[in-house]
Amino acid sequence: MEMPWFYLPALSSNGPVALDEAAAKHVQVLRMREGDALVLTNGTGLTGNATIQTLGKKQCMVNVLALQQQPRQVHRKVGMAISPLKNTARLEWFLEKATELGVAEIFPITCHRTVREHFRYERLNSICISAMLQSQQAWLPILHQPLTYEALMQQVAASEVDYHSKWIAHCADFEKHHLAHAVKPGMTDSLLLIGPEGDFTEAEIVQAIQQNFAAVSLGDTRLRTETAGVVGASLLCLLP
Repeated sequence: MEMPWFYLPALSSNGPVALDEAAAKHVQVLRMREGDALVLTNGTGLTGNATIQTLGKKQCMVNVLALQQQPRQVHRKVGMAISPLKNTARLEWFLEKATELGVAEIFPITCHRTVREHFRYERLNSICISAMLQSQQAWLPILHQPLTYEALMQQVAASEVDYHSKWIAHCADFEKHHLAHAVKPGMTDSLLLIGPEGDFTEAEIVQAIQQNFAAVSLGDTRLRTETAGVVGASLLCLLP
């Protein structure tokens, strides 16, 4: 039987440590008992095999037996910049799948045609945590606070957001190549922009191209924002 995974940001050494209340409740939901084994991760690559020492209604003490630093499972660093969606459930679905695929960094960007600007950060970050644990990964994607499209472009220009390969996926009548053909072996890091439900404006596309983003297509059909995000993340995470 596979050991369940739990998130413990403070994980740093062997020995006894307390799980937080939410994790302790999850231990009870799983009907685990004292002596049962589990895996802890701090979300930045460190994992620890542990056993339950004491178990109460709101607290669980575990003993960390062995620590190991895990490499990323995806061979390149993948960043996704995506517009928040009017239907929050669709954005949550994207975050879950992007985490499962191994995306390293997610930038929620408010574009000219973005309909919804409200962003429940804690809720969305918890979805990333759950997806990390479910897929048994040791790396939690960095979910940034929302920023405007212009702010992202400024950070790219200042090399504060620094990726060697940068792409913008859109449906406008610009010259572009399919992302599957644009990704080449040996690319160490890639950032992909995904626009809102009404797509990027022409001015936004031009602005990205001026910052050395290459225009790409994700296929011949018009995809929903969250679908485009998962397709793009899949290509970048899985292609050699």
